[in-house]
Parts: sequence; C-alpha cells; structure tokens
Amino acid sequence: MINNIKLSPLISDGMVLQRNAEVKIWGKAIPNESVTLNFKDKIYNVKSDKDGCWEVVLNDLSPGGPYKMIINCGTEKKEINDIMVGDVWLLGGQSNMELPILRTLDLYEDEVKNLKNPNIRHFIVPISYNFHGPQDDIREGNWISVNPEDIYEFSAIGYFFAKVINEKYNVPIGLIRTAVGGTPAEAWLSKETISKFKKFHSSLDKCKDDNYVKNTIEMEERRYNKWHIQLNKKDKGLSENSMAWFSEEYDDSGWDTIYLPKSFEGTDLEEIKGSIWFRKEIYLNEEPTKENVKLILGTLVDGDETYVNGVMVGDTEYRYPPRRYSFPGEILKKGRNIIAVRLIVTHNIGSFIEDMPYKLDLGEYQIDLTGQWKYSIGGRMEKLEEFTFFQYKPTGVYNAMIYPLRKYNIKGILWYQGESNTEYPYDYTEIFKAVIEDWRNTWKSEELPFLYVQLTNFEDPRDGNRWCHLRERQRRVLEVPNTGMVVTIDVGEYNELHPQNKKAVGERLALWAMNKAYGENLVCSGPLYKSHKTCGNKIQIFFDYVGSGLVCKGDKLCEFTICGKEGKFVEADAVIEGDTVVVSSSKVDSPVHVRYAWSNNPESANLYNKEGLPASPFTTEELK
Repeated sequence: MINNIKLSPLISDGMVLQRNAEVKIWGKAIPNESVTLNFKDKIYNVKSDKDGCWEVVLNDLSPGGPYKMIINCGTEKKEINDIMVGDVWLLGGQSNMELPILRTLDLYEDEVKNLKNPNIRHFIVPISYNFHGPQDDIREGNWISVNPEDIYEFSAIGYFFAKVINEKYNVPIGLIRTAVGGTPAEAWLSKETISKFKKFHSSLDKCKDDNYVKNTIEMEERRYNKWHIQLNKKDKGLSENSMAWFSEEYDDSGWDTIYLPKSFEGTDLEEIKGSIWFRKEIYLNEEPTKENVKLILGTLVDGDETYVNGVMVGDTEYRYPPRRYSFPGEILKKGRNIIAVRLIVTHNIGSFIEDMPYKLDLGEYQIDLTGQWKYSIGGRMEKLEEFTFFQYKPTGVYNAMIYPLRKYNIKGILWYQGESNTEYPYDYTEIFKAVIEDWRNTWKSEELPFLYVQLTNFEDPRDGNRWCHLRERQRRVLEVPNTGMVVTIDVGEYNELHPQNKKAVGERLALWAMNKAYGENLVCSGPLYKSHKTCGNKIQIFFDYVGSGLVCKGDKLCEFTICGKEGKFVEADAVIEGDTVVVSSSKVDSPVHVRYAWSNNPESANLYNKEGLPASPFTTEELK
C-alpha cells in the first residue's frame, strides 16, 4: 500500500500537544491535493503545495485527553491515537539531563517500581548530527508514558520535574529529550551564530567534509576493534591453553593482593593499559532464596567483564555507568563462591572508585565486597586513543536535533550542561547566552522560559578550579530575561560525574517553572548574589531570593574567602546580619572582593534560605 501521508515522528500515537497556544500539525501528502484533519470534533481543510507539503494550525486547545486525530488525503486515511493536550517541555544539554531513571535506581528503585501515569509522556530524539545545515525533520522516535516497562527510559530529571508540574496543575506533561552526553554548548548552536565565535570555524570546516567524517569514523572503529582483538589474544586469563581466570576452579594462590576500592594511581598498576583480573572469594552459609540477586561494584575505570562462579553476569564498555549486575540466584551456592572482574583499562588510570557501594545484595542480607582482592595482569597494551565524537562538534546536533523540532510548540526549555565546557570555561557566558538566543529564535519566541542547572559539586583534581569558574559564568547568564538557574552544590557526589539525586534537581527546576512559566509568586531559588559594599575592614553582601530569611546550616558559615587589592584570597569570617552576610578577616585590612563556595567541590557550603534552597557560589570580581 502506498503511504501518501507522511508525518514527523513527533506527530504520532501518544503525543502531547501544547495547550492554549498555536499548535502546528504538518506533513507531506499528494501534491496539490486537499488534506482534511479532524480533531476534537473540528474539521480543518488545507491544500498541499506542489511539493506535497501542508500545515494546519490548531488554536487554544484546552488540556485533556486522550483524543484521536484523523488525517485524510484522497483515498488515504491516517489515524493518530491517545493524544493528550497539556504542557510540553524540551530537555536539552548533556548526560546529566539525558541520564535515565535506570541509572538512579540506588535511590529510586522502590519509588518508580510499578508506576503508571498516562498523563506524563516522553519522546527521545535520536542522536544525530548534520554539518551542512539544518535538516527538516528527525528520522525516528516515539512517545512513551509512565508505566512499569517504560519508566526506566525517562530522563530522571525530566520525570521528577513533570511529576511536580502534573500534580500541581493537573495537566498532561510531555517531555522531548534532546540531550546528548558529552556535548559542549557550541554543538547546540546554529551556523549563523557559531560564525560569531572564530575559534570554532576550523573545526566546523573540517566536519563539512563528508569523506573526512566517514573515514575518521571507520578508521577509529577499526582501531578500537583491533585493540580489543589484540588484547583478547594477549590476555593470559582467556588463553585456550590454560584454565580461564574467571573459572571458579582456577588456582589464584600465586596472585598478588590489593585493597579495593582504590585508584591505581601511585601503585604498580598505574601505568597498565590492557586487562587486569581481580578475584575475590565469598562464603555463603546457605543457598540464596531470592530468585534474582544483585552484584554492586560502584563505578570502574574503564570497562569490565564480571563473572560469578564462571558465569558472566554483566559487562560495561566505559567508565561512567554504575555497575549494578542482576543475575539468577541459582548461580550462587552454599559455601565457596568466586567473583572475578576483568578490568579493561583503555586510556585512563584504572580504578575501583572509592566511597561507592561494593556489595553482593542477596535481599535478606548483604555481603561487603570491600577489602582484600587478588589480582594479576592479563595482557598489556598501548593506550587506546579516544574516539572523535562528531556529535560534540559545532552546529551538528543543533541542525539534526533542534531545528527539526521548531514547529512543535513547547511551553519552555530545561537545560543541564556545562561539564564539557569546563576545560575552557572563560567564554561560557557568551556561548550559553548565544544558545538561549538561538533556541528562542528557532521557536520564534523571545520570552520562551529557559531554565537551567548550575554545575553540581564534583572533585576532579585535574580540573583545578575550572568548575567554579564555569558556575560563575552560568550564574551571570541570569541577566537574560525569563531565565532561571537551579543551584545543586549540595546534591552532587565528589566522586561521581553523574550524581543520582535527580529528584532534587527536577523539583527545583519545577519551582522555577512555577515562577517563570506559570506565574506563581513563590521562592524558586536559594540566595543569589546581588551586590556588595565595603564597610571599613568588612564587605557586606546583598542577595536576591532571600525568601523568609537567610540561615546557616551548621555552627558557622563556611566557604567564604576574602582578598585585598593584591588579590590573594584567604579564609574569612562570615555572619548573617538580617538579609545580608558580612564578611571579614583579621588578615585583610582593606578588603576588595569576596568569594563563596569557590572550589570544584565546596562540600562545606552551608548558606541557605529558610525555604531550604542553597545559595549559589559567586565572586564579586569582574570577569576576565
């Protein structure tokens, strides 16, 4: 059967249409032919153009559903079912916005189990890029709702945000996720805007060469596959001439021992690239009664293959996902059991990340896996060079993942990004402002709410203090009208780039949405630096969003520093006086500037408002 009516994947079963707005439904049909659209007992007639393109505008839809839409052209009919009318929010940025519920189950497994809410929907835009210009449509995708099978695919931040808004306003919520892990802000800019930033020109010019892109991808895939093939051949633990090292019968009595978890930095394993095997004996007093058990191994650097009693129970190719491997309890047995981990170190220093859970969860009880493990080097390799991720390059994902959505009316934008710009944070304010302007122009809405997340607390010694520099530049983007910034320095994890507490982030974004998009007069933020004045040997700091008042969570305010004209910051005394904070130090007679929470991981920061929202890090200095 010939399909003469073609629609965007967005216009499909389960979609959410924006209420009280100009909603476009568009597609392709037979050229110069009448197209009829029937929705909510109203009929719309339009004629397709010479290329078959057509568009219908639906105005002032009231919230509700589910509804059916029928589109006719000639003898053909297209039916779209289970349509809701409510509010649609776009989710943009990188991995922390992309992060699915599945990656947060340490915190939320019981909360999301068996959830069902047809009034919260989610659409994932497939990862794609195009360096030649904006493309007209996305290639695929479908709407899903909150149910026990699909909830794990939802953006965790998106779900917790939508839950609050849905409960508050009793309207369906649609989430369109465009976030792509690892993308810097410039990847989300249009060609016209990127032309204002000269440092990106050469990269864009190279990526316009299709042969360069194609050849690079093919070459790097060959290199990756060759590296792993060679490692498997070299790996003594996989040798066909001897017993495999993951076997429970293998004799590891001659292996060295190591205390895990730990980084291999400063150890004999620091320089090892290739495979390192680790084995640990555990003893069970009885056979597990639970049908499925879970092996929890924190986070490992870089990849792993993990076995229990000779059976592979899970594997992960790269460093970031938490290792949570469920497997049938029948693999375990009463008495001696062997856990074997083949750690594959490609380019980083290997590590079992510290201060994370390492245990065997048997339901009725747990076995701690920290402590002594045995280890042996399986195979040594040269460092594996990383991939050229073309989705990180300027304009690519904007052209393929943002511009094609331009006709789909949305309520606002939620953004979580910045980690990939910390290498050079000093121009982030200009780049991020350009993203906001670009996206608002794309949707032809100068006041489209743009709500974003400031980088959370995270400790990476290699970054110096670049994270706090980027946070400050994020804070200063608040001067753009109808923006809001969620502060998260109290909900991160110093050792985890992807902290699991996405509920707090989603709920704080919802507070900003209530204020900026729904017109609620409420306290939507913690204290934000507004101004300061020098009073002798003290500096008084004034704030916006004081709420019901400033509070210190602790005995005294921490993380304040102060400097004189020489620019050397020292630890300062800080006290709350009314709705201000007064900062001083006996080491600085004539203070000039104050900083607050000025580090990658300001774990002692404790200035809040009485509504329980944390103050943003700041510096009173002019930005260079």
